[in-house]
Amino acid sequence: MRVLVTGANGFLGAQIAAALRDAGHEVVAGLRRPRASDLEQGKAIRCDFARDVQMESWQARLVGVEAVVNCVGILRETRDDTFQRVQVDAPLALFKACTVAAVGRVIQISSIGAAEDGEFVASKHRCDAGLAMLDLDWLVLRPGLVYSAHGTYGGTSLLRALSALPGMLLLPGDGRQALRPVAMRDLALAVVSGIEAPRRFRQVVEIVGPDIITLRDYLLAWRRWFGLPGPIIVSMPSALVGIAVAIGEFWGRGPLCRVIANLLQRGRVGSEGALEATRALIGREPLRLVDALRERSSQLPDLMFARWYVLEHLLIFTLAVVWIASGLVGLSLPESVVVAALPGWKPETTRLVTLSSSIADLTLGVALLTGRATRTVLCCMLAMVIAYTAAIGITAPSQWLDPFGGLLKNLPIAATLMALLWMAPRRR
Repeated sequence: MRVLVTGANGFLGAQIAAALRDAGHEVVAGLRRPRASDLEQGKAIRCDFARDVQMESWQARLVGVEAVVNCVGILRETRDDTFQRVQVDAPLALFKACTVAAVGRVIQISSIGAAEDGEFVASKHRCDAGLAMLDLDWLVLRPGLVYSAHGTYGGTSLLRALSALPGMLLLPGDGRQALRPVAMRDLALAVVSGIEAPRRFRQVVEIVGPDIITLRDYLLAWRRWFGLPGPIIVSMPSALVGIAVAIGEFWGRGPLCRVIANLLQRGRVGSEGALEATRALIGREPLRLVDALRERSSQLPDLMFARWYVLEHLLIFTLAVVWIASGLVGLSLPESVVVAALPGWKPETTRLVTLSSSIADLTLGVALLTGRATRTVLCCMLAMVIAYTAAIGITAPSQWLDPFGGLLKNLPIAATLMALLWMAPRRR
């Protein structure tokens, strides 16, 4: 069967697409920025859920498609990517186009929860309700907390990062929030079963694991998987958690956001019959967390990625602060101090360079802090550091002997910028 999987580069979509391929299906990946070769070979289509909100924009893309699996979702809104457009308008436009294109089955990946859990869940459920009104053979899957030993993204990355903190375990509140984690393999199996089942569905199924555990036990299980020693457990007061989340929302990037906080603060266990429904769909008992983790031993890159998830955003934030502070200091220094710092330069050249570099520092620092074109900003910062170090190091070599190491400190800064550029993957 030829199956269109939207969001096929995400945590859920990538593994669902892989499971469908393993089951012998032909997968067409719906991506915002697909590779040209995949477009030419019919392995992908270009789609943008922030813009493709009209049924007509989907019809040509569904030629030859026999089933659709929608895995698109966002945790944080931006100017273009809003919950309403990405999680309601665009998928419903796709589903309406499916009715015209005679697509055999549609599977929507939704979320366990209630509208009170926040707009992430509420918008997902509005889309589910809209799908239920269409003349389609549809299946809505509402998974609990999805995990995988083979990869993470978004909220699952944050939880693994929390479990991997050196020496301690930070818990929001007392860590007794109830979870019913479900293995990614079971969710993927539910999708494959939903695609292949001969019967009509037109139903909502909550996909859950067999055990209800606390957030504390969930994080400790991952910590044991990493092979880390028992931690000092630190309970964070709800007020402090709220401040951290508010900062994350204001910053507009990083691991902390309102959606994840809401999902963790409320019960994520599903309805009373969720486990039986999961068993019926996948044809077996879903995996327990301890068994799923036992199937694959952790490797050093797993621990490194978990810690990098937090460290990356910490480095970006501190670099932005350094650049902004450098720009403000450069603009506020007295002219005599600026000229005296580089005695080998002409005063007018020194003043011009100081003014222009201070404005550039301020501009790049603000741009990095607000998350606009991060890779481009990091490249500009690296170019500035190299140019600044080379120009001053050659024309004023005495600066290498500065007792505070002003010029020498540019070397680790440049290395940090290169690490951020090399470690951050380009998402399609």
